[in-house]
Amino acid sequence: MRKKKLLDTYALLTYLKKEDKFQIVKDLLYSKDVLLLMNEINIGETFYILARERGIEKADYFINAVLPNLPIAHKANTFEDVLQASRIKAEFPLSYADCFAVQTAVKEKASLVTGDSEFKKAEKLVEIDWL
Repeated sequence: MRKKKLLDTYALLTYLKKEDKFQIVKDLLYSKDVLLLMNEINIGETFYILARERGIEKADYFINAVLPNLPIAHKANTFEDVLQASRIKAEFPLSYADCFAVQTAVKEKASLVTGDSEFKKAEKLVEIDWL
């Protein structure tokens, strides 16, 4: 059985921008031993960051051409997921989008792949695979 790992926005942007440690994410993307997941909220966060930094056309290209060709299983966010993420937000000083990453990783029993030090605040909730 493949190990589940959830990419947060930071991890996907590291790969897309070929930033330091992008090779780690690339290796995960093409590993036969890993099932990569990402929730819709964090995909949307990736979109708006790309739109702000590179323009809406590049962000649309990411959604329409790049993302469909990446081996990432998209996880929909249900109302219960929203409530669980909101509970995390009420207890931990994380951004709302980061709470969805934590919530999805917990729900899916996946480790969370990130380089965002903000997630140190949630290490007791979820296993973190640091970039």
